[in-house]
Amino acid sequence: SLSLSVSLSLSLFLSLSLCVSLGVGTPTTEQEPYLSLPESLRICATGQETFPGDLIPPGARAEVVAKETRIKSLKEMPGPSAVSNLIEFFYRDGFSRIHEIQMEHSQKYGKIFKSRFGPQLVVSIAGRDLVAEVLRTEGVAPQRGNMESWKEYRDLRGRSTGLISAEGEDWLKMRSILRQLIMRPKDVAQFSDDVNAVVEDLVKRVDTLRSQQSDGLTVLNINDLFFKYAMEGMAAILYEDRLGCLENEIPQKSQDYIAALHLMFSSFKMTMYAGAIPKWLRTVIPRPWEEFCSSWDGLFSFSQIHVDKRLGEIQDLVSRGETVKGGLLTHMLVTREMNLEEIYANMTEMLLAGVDTTSFTLSWACYLLARHPEVQQEIYEEVTRTLGHGTIPTADDVPRLPLIRGLVKETLRMFPVLPGNGRVTQDDLVVGGYFIPKGTQLALCHYSTSMDEENFPGADDFRPDRWIRKDATDRVDNFGSIPFGYGIRSCIGRRIAELEMHLALTQVGEPHTHTHTHTHSIFLTTVSWVILIPSQIDNRFSNLIL
Repeated sequence: SLSLSVSLSLSLFLSLSLCVSLGVGTPTTEQEPYLSLPESLRICATGQETFPGDLIPPGARAEVVAKETRIKSLKEMPGPSAVSNLIEFFYRDGFSRIHEIQMEHSQKYGKIFKSRFGPQLVVSIAGRDLVAEVLRTEGVAPQRGNMESWKEYRDLRGRSTGLISAEGEDWLKMRSILRQLIMRPKDVAQFSDDVNAVVEDLVKRVDTLRSQQSDGLTVLNINDLFFKYAMEGMAAILYEDRLGCLENEIPQKSQDYIAALHLMFSSFKMTMYAGAIPKWLRTVIPRPWEEFCSSWDGLFSFSQIHVDKRLGEIQDLVSRGETVKGGLLTHMLVTREMNLEEIYANMTEMLLAGVDTTSFTLSWACYLLARHPEVQQEIYEEVTRTLGHGTIPTADDVPRLPLIRGLVKETLRMFPVLPGNGRVTQDDLVVGGYFIPKGTQLALCHYSTSMDEENFPGADDFRPDRWIRKDATDRVDNFGSIPFGYGIRSCIGRRIAELEMHLALTQVGEPHTHTHTHTHSIFLTTVSWVILIPSQIDNRFSNLIL
């Protein structure tokens, strides 16, 4: 998720074990139940400590006091046993079925439940209103989850943290700088020409690939195609440079980076298995950690090459007394609000996070359109009716294309890139009637809430129009589906990811050449590591005219 909800949006890989109801941080002690007494007399059942009244949510305070509602402890919270978790995730390869297990557990144990993995405990929040309650109580610098492996690598290599891996004051500083550059719609709108140039190459690449097949229509493995499109688009914005990912012959440096990204994605699954292995055992089982470090080495190296290249160009302009103009990277290098190591780190992490949200969502969107030609026809008619013939859309046109926006939202609802997100409570909370101590690992189960019939009637149905407001008073905002996160720790690259998806779907899904593009899915299997991804999808694009 630049979806670091993508929220991760990756978001993106920020709560590996949290999404699967496994804890990876400081063990949480299950508290003894509190007696049902008025606030002035409320004490722990063991008589050890008082239960402060300010832990009760404001909206519930009167009811709690008046009715003497008993706040339950973590010890009373339902959930699978540590043994069943070990069997599920290690013997049955549960890491490949995180989203399914999330659904099973929420149906069996309810909207809030706990899980143990050895001494570690995590509380999973699988109810829309409970998720909203947790997120609305967050402070100025929410903590996502355990990032020890990321921090350890950076300490080992002398690297800085970026916006994804940083916490506390460091995170606040970086967030305040970047949000002024890429969070407001008007700021992201300036990237329309850059993204459209990449979309033009994408459409050409589709035509080239389908011409290589016997039917002249099929594009094999559109996942790979959109992965390269997302890389190219993100690089055009972040590095102010093109990588050549959509060319017939991809430059070797770009190929190396793609390999490093694939290694990073694949190594996360192994890293989760290795999470239960003490550091001293790495000499016996070294591969997961070695691959994790190797992939980061490749990602940082690639970013450093492009950042240094742009820095050299700026220095040359300054030495000649010429005006320096540019985009995001130029601004960061000229203003130096971050030091060079911080710029390397943020460019690396944003590119890593930005690729998955855009590429996987586009793959799922094409799959869903292929399965629902009637929706594809409606979107095509909206685009041609709104833009007319021969118009290349820009960011300013997107608000007039509600079905295109609904298509992205509905795709992310049904196939969120991150099936869950993590938080560490920074204060004692009462959620769902349970007392949750400060420092508890939380897993926000976005996949189960997005597929809950209470939140989305006909949840299994693909309906982009469910996101269209009927009138000015109609609100379709829903905490049941927040793929880019919420609040101050929401995905900082949301606007960029949405721009890339909206412009690509408008021109590739329904080309501006006015030819209706039918896409027919041939093969699909759902697979989930930390991110919810499709296996190979082959699409047939008919009557594509460039």
